[in-house]
Amino acid sequence: MTAVVCLATTGHAAARKKVPAKAVRVAPVKPQKVVEAGLAEARLIEIYQLLAKTQSREALAKAERLVQDYPNFQLAQLVYGDLLAARTRPVQALGDVPPSMLKTAAPALIELRDESQMRLKALRERPPAGAIPSQFLALSIRNKHAIAVDASRSRLYLFENRPTGLVLVADYYISVGKSGVEKQVEGDLRTPMGVYFITSNLDPKSLKDFYGSGALPINYPNVLDSKRGKTGRGIWLHGTPPGQFSRPPLATDGCVVLANPDLDQVIRTVEVRTTPVVIAQHLNWVTSNNARSAGKPFEDALTAWQSAKSSGNVDRVLSFYSTDFNSNGKTLAEWTPSLRSELDKVRGRTIQLKDLSFLRWTDAADTMVVTFGEVADGIRTGPTKRQYWSRQGSQWKIFFEGVI
Repeated sequence: MTAVVCLATTGHAAARKKVPAKAVRVAPVKPQKVVEAGLAEARLIEIYQLLAKTQSREALAKAERLVQDYPNFQLAQLVYGDLLAARTRPVQALGDVPPSMLKTAAPALIELRDESQMRLKALRERPPAGAIPSQFLALSIRNKHAIAVDASRSRLYLFENRPTGLVLVADYYISVGKSGVEKQVEGDLRTPMGVYFITSNLDPKSLKDFYGSGALPINYPNVLDSKRGKTGRGIWLHGTPPGQFSRPPLATDGCVVLANPDLDQVIRTVEVRTTPVVIAQHLNWVTSNNARSAGKPFEDALTAWQSAKSSGNVDRVLSFYSTDFNSNGKTLAEWTPSLRSELDKVRGRTIQLKDLSFLRWTDAADTMVVTFGEVADGIRTGPTKRQYWSRQGSQWKIFFEGVI
C-alpha cells in the first residue's frame, strides 16, 4: 500500500509521487521555537513536523485531539481527513477528496491549501532574532505595544515595548482584503497600507456574529490617506463567525481578520489610542540600532523645530511648515493665528517634547508620523499632538498638526 500526505510543498507536483506509507513525506519545517504563535496553529505545525519525520501515527493522534478541541478549524479537519484516508489508500495532495466530490469541493480546497501554505511560509521565514520592522524608529514608554502586519505572509506580529526596546512576543495568521492591499476607494475590497493607531475596542455584544469575539477599529483614512484622496471607512481588526476558525488569506472586505482565540489575546494586550498598527505588503526587518540611525536626520529636524518653537519667533517656526499644510480643514494662513496665540502663551519658554514617538512610512513619498506631549518649562501639563512630516528634497516639512 502506498500513501502521500503532502502538507507543506510549494506546489502540487511533488504530491503526485507515491511513496511507501511508512515514509510519508512533508517538506520539513525546522523544529524551532515559534514565538507564542496561536495555540491551535502551533499544534497544527507540530503535526506537520511529525509528518516530516514520518511519524504518521503520532501525527494522526494529535490531529484527532486538535479537531476535537477546535471543531471549526477547517484546515485541521482537512489534515485529519487526509491522515485517516492515508491508512487505506494513496493520498495525492492536501485535501485529497474522492473524484465525485472534487467539483463542488475545489474552491474550498484551493482556499485551505492557500491557508496552509501561508501559515508554513511565515513559520519557515521567521524574522531575524531581535529585528524590528523598519517603520518603528522611536516609540515612547506610552506605546506599550505595537502591531505590524505583513500581507505577503498573511501574518500579524505583536511587539512589547520594553525598556530595552521592542520585543516580538507573538505572531498570528491573518486574512486581508479579497483584492489584496493598498486601499484606494470605498468598496475596492482592499486593506489599507500605512501607519495607523487603534482607536477603540468595540463591545462584542454590540457586534454581529460575523465579527467574532470583538473588533479593534483603526484610524483609516489617516491624514496621509485623506491628503491622497483615499476613501472608505470601518477598517477593523476583528474575529471570525462562530462556525469558522479562520478565513482564507484573501477573504475580507478590507479588514484584518484573526481567529477568535488570537484576537482575544491581542485585545487583552493592546491599549486603545496608543498602539500603532503598521500594515505593509512586505515588512523590512532591521536591527534597533539601524532603526535609530535611520531616524537621526529626522530627529535633528524635529529638534530644530522644537528650538524654533521655544524661541517664540513666528516666521522661524513657520519655515518648518509645508505650503500645503492642513490642520483639521484649516490652511496654513488660517491656522497661523492659532500658532501666534500658542507662542504668546509660551512667552519664549523652552518647549519640551514628552513621550515622543515617530514612525516612518515610505512609498512614493517619505512620511513621519510624530506623537508627543508639548509642555513648556514652568507649566505642568500641555496638549498631546500629532504631526505628519514629509521629506521634500533634503528638508523635512510639516503638512499636518493637530491635538489628539
